[in-house]
Amino acid sequence: MSAPVTFPFGSLTARSADLEVLLTDGLGGFALSSLSGVPTRCYSGLVASQQPPVQRRTHLVSPLEVLRVPGAGGVRETTLHALEIAPDTFEGEGLRWLTGASLSDLLPEREQLFAGVRVRRRAFMPRGSGAVVFLYDVQSRDPVALRLGGFFVDRDMHAVHERVPTLTFHGAGREVTVQGEAQTRVQVHAPGAVIDALDPRPVPQRVHYRHDLARGEPDTESTLGTPLWELSFPAGGGRAALVVQALTPDVAQALILDPWAAYADEAARRRDLAVRAQDTTGVPDELVATLAVAADAYLVRRTQPQGVTVIAGYPWFADWGRDSMIALTGLTLLTGRHAEARDLLGTFLRSLRRGLTPNNFHDDGQGAGYNTVDGALWLAVALERYVTVTGDATFAREALPQLRDLLDWHVRGTDHGIRMDPADGLLLAGEAGVQLTWMDVKIEGWVVTPRHGKPIEVQGLWLAALGAESRLSAALGEEARFADTLARAQASFAAFWQGTYVDTLAADGTPDRSVRPNVAIALALPDTPTSPALVAATTAQLESELLSPVGLHTLSPLDDRYRGNYGGAQVQRDAAYHQGTVWPWPLTAFVELLLAQGEVGRARAALRGLSGHVLEAGLGHVSEVFAGDSLRPGGCPFQAWSVAELLRAHVLVSRAEAQAAGTQSTA
Repeated sequence: MSAPVTFPFGSLTARSADLEVLLTDGLGGFALSSLSGVPTRCYSGLVASQQPPVQRRTHLVSPLEVLRVPGAGGVRETTLHALEIAPDTFEGEGLRWLTGASLSDLLPEREQLFAGVRVRRRAFMPRGSGAVVFLYDVQSRDPVALRLGGFFVDRDMHAVHERVPTLTFHGAGREVTVQGEAQTRVQVHAPGAVIDALDPRPVPQRVHYRHDLARGEPDTESTLGTPLWELSFPAGGGRAALVVQALTPDVAQALILDPWAAYADEAARRRDLAVRAQDTTGVPDELVATLAVAADAYLVRRTQPQGVTVIAGYPWFADWGRDSMIALTGLTLLTGRHAEARDLLGTFLRSLRRGLTPNNFHDDGQGAGYNTVDGALWLAVALERYVTVTGDATFAREALPQLRDLLDWHVRGTDHGIRMDPADGLLLAGEAGVQLTWMDVKIEGWVVTPRHGKPIEVQGLWLAALGAESRLSAALGEEARFADTLARAQASFAAFWQGTYVDTLAADGTPDRSVRPNVAIALALPDTPTSPALVAATTAQLESELLSPVGLHTLSPLDDRYRGNYGGAQVQRDAAYHQGTVWPWPLTAFVELLLAQGEVGRARAALRGLSGHVLEAGLGHVSEVFAGDSLRPGGCPFQAWSVAELLRAHVLVSRAEAQAAGTQSTA
């Protein structure tokens, strides 16, 4: 097996609170921390799903780690953990002893040095476990002791404990159960060491979350911290494992009997994901390997309805239909995970209601919201891409009636004013107080970017969905049922060109001339009629007004409504969310327009900043958004469609580069 992709970080860089590491268990649960191990959000620590992938609770904020080094002058003692208790004020000396950190196929490793003793800590989440495991390797010339425990909580992952949590500790030997509303099992393994179980004496510990402060959210909580074991190692040192597992009665969880074997299994699984993606794409580089491993975090199992789904972003999103369908190509087809692609499509096909796919499943596990005009259309696009890549005629035959039913609902009309306009065959959508496109912010009763009528990317998707029905029908030897509708709608698309492409046509035909990235999405889809001259003119305008080093502005900075600051409290962030904030995922559509014009070099240049960003925030991943002016990462540091679309763009450009090089070599 090939060597893992490893990224090393020096002592100073490893201390950065902006560098975050994500581990996931495939059930919606996750373990989040900064690279150094300092918790920086209320979502830091161990979060486990009670009803995969939702109803998620936080069990642990951080391990408690105390190193005790005997010497001639007595025992020297220090903490290896560090908790921020107020801005830039820490409890614990873990940052002081940090020598560096690394990621191997995105599995984190932290190393510390104190009094000649070197402690290496690795962390991972076994699949399907609801557990986080910390592996410690201790190197010491003389005997040394390590105390292990944790700072525990018991709450919904979105909340904080304003008061000290009510927890009780039960057990003896190598296992302790922490009892609150939920249960947490804590185990220790230390072959070759003497293990002394300590009497739990939990002490309240204040923790400050700096990223929540920056977001205007509650930023301080009370945890209960206690050591649970003291491990005495002989001269030379030894190894230990701390396993913290959420106990969820209704979820079948993996039992971790041998933490080191489980780590080896997880490392091998990740290496296989990386190699499979490189083989599938034909692009055997580090970025493909890294993004393929990152992609794995978003593919999870859902219990109701059952099937594969996509977590839209960590740490606070659940699974969203639009995000899932946009991300499907990058997360599954380019990574060689075709069975999961089929299962993912099945999850959302089974969830169709009146021709609409869920915009999102509710966090409480009860029902879904259907306020999306483009989710079902992206489903049609994703379905055709899947069948094209896999040749899965059986699934195509099963899904085609559902696709036709979906289109029927759109023709005759469904919820939220979504219906085909009988006057021109284009798709109308919108009603007062409801946000339906991907630019979907609503602040109380204020829909910030309403786009009611005929948004341009929705028309591109409508044409692509109609075209998908025609092509899938032909492939199966059946007659297309919507060919006339497609031809009529394509003929009407010319109304969007009014010197430049307009973003939205109101129901009465009034144009919204806002310069937004939606035109790129529309023109990159397969059935949108245009001309090389119009594509070139549009690309030039987007490059001039919207292109940034890490994505496309959602509104031109030349527009009076532009908001360049994405930050502060939620109302401030939401007001800027689609009014100038930079989003990475539409950049791929812009790259496709460049490639269509043979601009391979410009396409690669457009990706350089975002490709470098994978080591700037959520390590190995791509952020949700960037502030329009400062380009500081914002939103979720780990976002599914950002990762998926960067992977898709990188592969498209890499293949174009290879083709150009081959053409030159044969000239």
